Amino acid sequence: MRKIGIGIIGGGYMGKAHAVAYQAVGAVFETQLRPVCEMICTTTEDGAREKAALFGFNRSTSDWRVLVDDPAVDAVIIASPQSFHREIALAAFARGKPVFCEKPLGRGVDDGRAMVAAAESSGLPNMTGFNYIRTPASELARQIIAAGEIGQITSFRGEHTEDFYADPQTPAGWRTQGGRASGTMGDLAPHMVNGALALAGPIERLVSDIQTVHKQRPDGTGVADVSNDDHGHFLCRFESGAMGALYFSRVATGKKMGYAYQIYGTQGAICFDQEDQNALWLYDSTTRSDRQGFRKILTGPEHPNYLAFCQGPGHGTGYQDQIIIEAKDFLTAIETGRAIWPTFRDGLEVSRVIDAAWKSNDERRWVDLREI
Repeated sequence: MRKIGIGIIGGGYMGKAHAVAYQAVGAVFETQLRPVCEMICTTTEDGAREKAALFGFNRSTSDWRVLVDDPAVDAVIIASPQSFHREIALAAFARGKPVFCEKPLGRGVDDGRAMVAAAESSGLPNMTGFNYIRTPASELARQIIAAGEIGQITSFRGEHTEDFYADPQTPAGWRTQGGRASGTMGDLAPHMVNGALALAGPIERLVSDIQTVHKQRPDGTGVADVSNDDHGHFLCRFESGAMGALYFSRVATGKKMGYAYQIYGTQGAICFDQEDQNALWLYDSTTRSDRQGFRKILTGPEHPNYLAFCQGPGHGTGYQDQIIIEAKDFLTAIETGRAIWPTFRDGLEVSRVIDAAWKSNDERRWVDLREI
């Protein structure tokens, strides 16, 4: 085992999740690389010192350049707003440091292409953070599909729905004022688009409709205009010929973690709901007709990445465990020099789909992904 210095840029929700993951991953997965939480960066020096003390980092800074340049930081985790992703990633690659970047890869396709070019020319490990697809149940779904157990996919229906802005009196904030990159299509949609690509394959073309439901929100002094979208959906055709329908919303009243999908194939079907993330529903149409029906599979030690957390089937994993799995994969990529999905290029493919959805919405037509 050898130590590796980790630097995390961002001390908010995801910054904390990654800090906890790198404190835990060595023990959970018994990794050969053992992370040292070397430095954390937040927007102020006082805030950075506070986060370093809370999360167990050796040092702190308010300047991401100091973190990237520091010789004790061997790998960089970007958990900052997406407007900074490109500049940070390019600087880290230039200094020979692997990069894990939270989704979305950048502000759009242009950022994504620049980041992929820098990553691939450097030859360094790189990953994009799509944690929800990393549950043991969804990884099992990928295995079932790859093995042909449900036959050829004919239809994919997916959603990522939450209700944190369902109340029109919820105050305005960075999620409502940050332009398109901070709206639902930039925030929630990338997760399910990534899931669709992972489970059903590349998308060939799509047609979308995107809407702002609550156009103004209170801001403490009055009301503020909302500058981005609340929900959107699109129909698509996958390159395989399968049909698709995806919906994304931050105003879906009653939904807390509505990352869900239904996949229909010529020999069976799969259903999953993140609010019950330790179960996968499988239908096998090859069984005798009087025994057919959806069967609930509870995840357990025989399923991907589960055993490291618990030896008992049905006991389950949680949200933080998804981030620990990501940390394990990133460390493995660094140790072996082998690319592990999802790389920056996979993140770019998600950005291409999101850009196509906006183009379709703006131009009111079907868009072929070759246009993006």
